[in-house]
Amino acid sequence: MEYIISVGTNMGDRKENIDRAIESINLLPYTDVIRQSSVYETEPVGYARQQNFYNIALVVESVFEPGEMLGACLGIESGFGRLRTVRNGPRIIDLDIIFAEDAEINSRNLIVPHPRYHERRFVLEPLLELFPDGTAYGIEFKHYLDEIDGQEIIKL
Repeated sequence: MEYIISVGTNMGDRKENIDRAIESINLLPYTDVIRQSSVYETEPVGYARQQNFYNIALVVESVFEPGEMLGACLGIESGFGRLRTVRNGPRIIDLDIIFAEDAEINSRNLIVPHPRYHERRFVLEPLLELFPDGTAYGIEFKHYLDEIDGQEIIKL
């Protein structure tokens, strides 16, 4: 199964955090990052009093089912020492499953497509780099960019 995973970080060495997250995903059994976007520096969304984020989008191929991939992502976050203390607050690493191919999942622990991906320039811009026609797995997303005000983003 292919996944789109959004990776974000705004604590410590942000570039190193992203590189380590990619390495960690590639260490998962039968799982490979097959494409990645450029790194983008982005303004925080929801809680402004924090450092800018570095964000990237990944296309990941894995034998894991969505629930297993969620568990793997949470495990990687935990391994980095991520603590969830402030909603939308600073984080050493954040791994969000945006799409799991064309699957639609609405469970207690996982909603796919990600319920707020269309509101976040830091997800959509890197995604557009990977899918220049603005469609991923039959889901058109490019038009959402026109609906977002602000959220400055710089391709590094």
